[in-house]
Amino acid sequence: METAIDTFGIKQALDQLGIKDINDGTSTGTQNFASGEILESYSPVDGQLIAKVRQSTKEDYEKVMASAQEAFKTFRMMPAPQRGEIVRQFGEKLRKHKEALGKLVSYEMGKSLQEGYGEVQEMIDICDFAVGLSRQLHGLTMHSERPGHRMYEQYHSLGIVGIISAFNFPVAVWSWNTALAWICGDVCVWKPSEKTPICGIACQNIIAEVLKENNLPEGISCLINGDYTIGELLSKDTRVPLVSATGSTRMGKIVAKTVAERLGKSLLELGGNNAIIVTPDADVKMTVIGAVFGAVGTAGQRCTSTRRLIIHESMYEKVKDAIVSAYGQLRIGNPLDQNNHVGPLIDKDAVRMYEAALEKVVKEGGKILVEGGVLSGEGYESGCYVKPAIAEADNSYEIVQHETFAPILYLLKYSGEVENAIDVQNGVAQGLSSAIMTNNLREAERFLSVAGSDCGIANVNIGTSGAEIGGAFGGEKETGGGRESGSDAWKIYMRRQTNTINYTTKLPLAQGIKFDL
Repeated sequence: METAIDTFGIKQALDQLGIKDINDGTSTGTQNFASGEILESYSPVDGQLIAKVRQSTKEDYEKVMASAQEAFKTFRMMPAPQRGEIVRQFGEKLRKHKEALGKLVSYEMGKSLQEGYGEVQEMIDICDFAVGLSRQLHGLTMHSERPGHRMYEQYHSLGIVGIISAFNFPVAVWSWNTALAWICGDVCVWKPSEKTPICGIACQNIIAEVLKENNLPEGISCLINGDYTIGELLSKDTRVPLVSATGSTRMGKIVAKTVAERLGKSLLELGGNNAIIVTPDADVKMTVIGAVFGAVGTAGQRCTSTRRLIIHESMYEKVKDAIVSAYGQLRIGNPLDQNNHVGPLIDKDAVRMYEAALEKVVKEGGKILVEGGVLSGEGYESGCYVKPAIAEADNSYEIVQHETFAPILYLLKYSGEVENAIDVQNGVAQGLSSAIMTNNLREAERFLSVAGSDCGIANVNIGTSGAEIGGAFGGEKETGGGRESGSDAWKIYMRRQTNTINYTTKLPLAQGIKFDL
């Protein structure tokens, strides 16, 4: 049987990215410290083995940390613009490897090829952002109450940044953290998802090439493959002042508690239960485009995927019919084939969660509008392809209150003013992304006001899914409160220091305190 590896140039992409021994050995990469058990990566696209990698043991972890600590001593002394030059070169390498890495992302994770390319483009974009930022790591100067004194604040490199990333964005989220951490003078230790380890090796190979060309220590960027036990080591390690973790709320709570116990810092990007409010003044065509892409893009496995559509009763039937009709046009299949809209879920565990959610919404009183189900037969041999489903439900249902990482969209009805819809939108534990579809300026402003959406991201007339590099990305409540990428997100990767200089021959004390000797 011909596989996607043969048909879509995956083997050539792996070769270009330095991934060898595809089917019968341990992948060669820049994992200098890996001696543990074999971890096999199978593609959800066709169920084929992509490659095997070595997991890191506790002893390997210690070697990685020693390498990172030593590299930090060198890297923090480089002027920030010079660190920015390293990130610029990394961005150029990503441009060179965009097609190959995008294909690997699509094949190992299962997202559409265009989304794979788009994820690599996000990496390139954050590199560009970071390069400019490397000349703008500013502090403030404040007036001192004491004459002849100057008071100011500055930011210093933090140290080792631990990064725990999720399978759904196997390369972009790592780059959001590393590009900023690097220009801040930090070194990074990355634990990619055990479901997408090959993407991690590919990225490490690319940055390792840049570091070698610049005679810089490889410990600036470290990779440790493994399961949750590696994440536990990072979370407990006092040598890691910051742990950035992306994943489920359950995982994030464990990381937050563990890091807090040693008074470290954590940056958390966790679950979302994102909604679009559709008011009587909404453009139905725009609503359908935003809702359908938000719900089925990446097979519903984005943290910003649209889970709930909150529709005014006067528009409910019209919007419902339009959405159901649009679902009838979806093509499900190999994500490397750009004619398809929806690819597979990441694995069979995800399929089981999808099936359980559909059963539960019916048990709680919901009505299925677009039937789900697992696809089988030619083209679906991996067993990971499912049909995007739509169900009428109520926000109070337990299943609606939880995030299901699958293409299931819940239709909810509201009546009265937009404030009622906002209450429904906010009536979940998560607070990542939100949107309103309306041409009514007052409704839009109300949604964006202090009494409006309680999410970290609030959009008007676009969907919940997708974000630009320039803005800080993250959410509130059980989404964790972290911010990555743009704006002033760089500050979490540095430590703030307040400095006061006395340039007189006297030593006055603050608040007028007298202490004469």
